[in-house]
Amino acid sequence: MAEIHELRSRFAAALSRMYGREVPAYTTLVDVTEQVNADYMEANPDSAERFGTISRVTAERHGAIRVGTPAEMHDVAVLFAGFGMYPVGLYDLREATPPVPVVSTAFRPIDPDELARNPFRVFTSMLITADRRFFEPDLQRRLESFLARRRLFPDVLLSLARRAADDGGLDDQQAERFVSLATSVFELSGEPVDRAWYRELEQVSAVAADIGGVSSTHINHLTPRVLDIDELYARMSARGITMIDRIQGPPRWEGPEVLLRQTSFRALAEPRSFVESDGSITDGELRVRFGEVEARGIALTRSGRALYDELMEADPSNSKGLWNKSFPTSEDELEKRGMAYFTYHDGIREPIVYEDFLPKSAAGIFRSNLAAGGTGESDAVGAADLGGGARTTYDMGALADVIGREVHDPYELYRRQQEQSGESPL
Repeated sequence: MAEIHELRSRFAAALSRMYGREVPAYTTLVDVTEQVNADYMEANPDSAERFGTISRVTAERHGAIRVGTPAEMHDVAVLFAGFGMYPVGLYDLREATPPVPVVSTAFRPIDPDELARNPFRVFTSMLITADRRFFEPDLQRRLESFLARRRLFPDVLLSLARRAADDGGLDDQQAERFVSLATSVFELSGEPVDRAWYRELEQVSAVAADIGGVSSTHINHLTPRVLDIDELYARMSARGITMIDRIQGPPRWEGPEVLLRQTSFRALAEPRSFVESDGSITDGELRVRFGEVEARGIALTRSGRALYDELMEADPSNSKGLWNKSFPTSEDELEKRGMAYFTYHDGIREPIVYEDFLPKSAAGIFRSNLAAGGTGESDAVGAADLGGGARTTYDMGALADVIGREVHDPYELYRRQQEQSGESPL
């Protein structure tokens, strides 16, 4: 019997191998990440594992996928539940800069022990076709018709996912088939792309084209975790790999590591086949996939996050001077002001690792990659209101109705973990 956490580990490893074959620069990213982590461990043996053991950090990945309809999002939830991964949080990237016509959630383990075994997460975005800021009625109708004709997840895969979720795992033969089928769903399809249809959607949003301009889905990126992201950025650049312009998230400073810092190499021009208007097949390329890397810090409470967002708004460039003046400069101060989450065991305080995402950072990485080629979101129709239609408001309750199961509040998960750990001064 392969228990759910083992299924999740196998799935994450299989996706990593597959993505490495499809995007060789990702393998380079993983290699450099492991070298940086080993060097950091050697230089900082007493503190390197404060945010997780090196075995966890080495195995850790998050992925990103995109789907087009509520029905597809529902199937995603069924699939990931078979790996012990559940929807946490709501990210409305339509409100980001640049605006992206999706709402997202993160499927991940929610139990601390399961996170420690394997914390695989998949950031999953759903296209909002009814939002008139992006799609006028005729395009909405044609897009929804296109999406309704495709089926991303075969019945046998969803059946195995339900069995794994119900039984807490699968026997070895079923487990092998489940992981294999789930991995193959996210491979990049070789089916030719309708060039005119893809380009029409791309004029609205490059992300919309990536979702609704093709007949399948795929992994957009896989993200290893690194202990020193600034060193990683420098080493990747030294290898001649073009990185985006900066590291997203909090600055590198002398205070506590909080939330999430992330960067990526730029989206690569990958060869694809296209169907032209006359029915002929031609060769071309698309830029939709990239290699992201992340460094994780302490999970902040609502008040800590509010201060972080305020500083980001005041100074998007994230200067250390503003942080040194305005943000708690020690874990003691974070704790005293109730701005971060910790666990407490036998009088020892340990920070709770931030397991979730930052919408502005995600949008920043989208923007930086799209600027490298193809239509950028800032040029899209979605920046304006097309008028006369739905804006389509989403909250966690609305998303839960789509998915058919609870969308967990990340702050509540962190609070519960802190309370269950023992004594707390808060």
